Amino acid sequence: GAAWLQYRNKAVDAAGRHEQAQALQALCAAAGVPLIVNDDAALAAAIGAAGVHLGEDDGDIAAARALLGPQAIIGASCYDELALAERAVQAGASYVAFGAFFPSRSKATTRRATPSLLRDAAALGVPRVAIGGLTADNAAPLVAAGADLLAVISGVYAADDPVAALRGYQACF
Repeated sequence: GAAWLQYRNKAVDAAGRHEQAQALQALCAAAGVPLIVNDDAALAAAIGAAGVHLGEDDGDIAAARALLGPQAIIGASCYDELALAERAVQAGASYVAFGAFFPSRSKATTRRATPSLLRDAAALGVPRVAIGGLTADNAAPLVAAGADLLAVISGVYAADDPVAALRGYQACF
């Protein structure tokens, strides 16, 4: 039921990341789910991933587009700033991600996005992703405000029943 799966592992070295990402790419390809690599366009290219997600300090979106090609899914973290999203789309981003909307167990952040940011970003013409502390209980208002996709980690993987948790997120749409 996942639209995309993102590979993100900051705790392993480059060789380990390559090995893990390559194995995950094979599983995703078999399941028909596009794999997005976090922070590393070169790794995405090396394993044939569908795309890359870049944070503020993770590389140039235009360079990633040139490396991965016009069909690649390239996302950009835009935190709580519409101006970052505007620049990302101009550089070739396929989608923009805003957050954190709520405190997250996965990543410490002081930036807080608001639902109005999702509404304001509609004019950019690319999918808008909400991220950060999302649960099936708090995500529906973000979808109502314009989130096209929800990015979650612990909301699914730390759940007692990950499949039921995923269905809860899907019900928000």
